[in-house]
Amino acid sequence: MKKKKDMLPPPYVAETKDMRFEGTYEVLVPVPGRNKPHKAAGEFDSEQAANAWLHSSEGQDTIARILREAG
Repeated sequence: MKKKKDMLPPPYVAETKDMRFEGTYEVLVPVPGRNKPHKAAGEFDSEQAANAWLHSSEGQDTIARILREAG
């Protein structure tokens, strides 16, 4: 069985690690050839708001642009 090691995980929502924005969430996009995921948008007050942006047309367009620019 062939392993899918070259596949990237999908974009995801995570709690912000920056203590200045404690309690907020951000959308992160894994990019090929980069160890850290790219931060797609600013901080959101709730996980639901971040997920709503992630699945919106604006979010999908931003993610597509990030992946296109990354090559």
